[in-house]
Amino acid sequence: MRNIIDLIPRDRVTVSPSILAADFAALGSEVDKVTEAGCDLLHLDVMDGHFVPNLTMGPPLLKSLRGRSDLIFDTHLMLSDPLKYAEDFVKAGADHITFHLESDNNPDEVIDALRALGCTVGISLKPATPASAVIPYLNKIDLVLIMTVEPGFGGQSFMADMMPKVKEVHEAIKAGNLPVHLEIDGGIDAKTVEVATKAGANMMVAGTSVFRNPAGTKVAIEQLHAATQWLKL
Repeated sequence: MRNIIDLIPRDRVTVSPSILAADFAALGSEVDKVTEAGCDLLHLDVMDGHFVPNLTMGPPLLKSLRGRSDLIFDTHLMLSDPLKYAEDFVKAGADHITFHLESDNNPDEVIDALRALGCTVGISLKPATPASAVIPYLNKIDLVLIMTVEPGFGGQSFMADMMPKVKEVHEAIKAGNLPVHLEIDGGIDAKTVEVATKAGANMMVAGTSVFRNPAGTKVAIEQLHAATQWLKL
């Protein structure tokens, strides 16, 4: 199990391709492709059909990929009850787990449980949830994930009106001098990454723009990494 604070830098833009946009019939090859193209982590979107209106993957899929990949597994639990399933995902190979502040569980209990399991911890916010909701937890977690689409499906358009929220969280992290990553998920591509980076995000989740980029995955990831020039430290 790897630590995103020790291994993932905050002073450059890093890329976490979402396998939600990959070809599941050739998933192992798809993971190899983004690894060789230079991605930094692998984003795994776990959906329960209740918290969000879609079903995706479970621990067996993570376990299969863990046997093939050494990437840090950036695991995003879009679940109503993350406490119930967190241990199964950690045992399957998740290095980092992000849960939603809007889930049914008490956030402090989820944080404590994930710490006890040995993984790093993130909190995600849906578009309607204000930045102020996560700020009290910043000194307890390693990452904030701000959704720039409504969670549940890939391929949606980037919500630029989320950037004030990103800026607010970034300023709170900076004010506290905290080692917390700020991640964006939803509609990130070679154009929107500039806006997200200028708002303060340093970690980009990208699915369609990486796995289905006509120029190829290597070019796609290079374009996202290039946004480091706009990064606000």
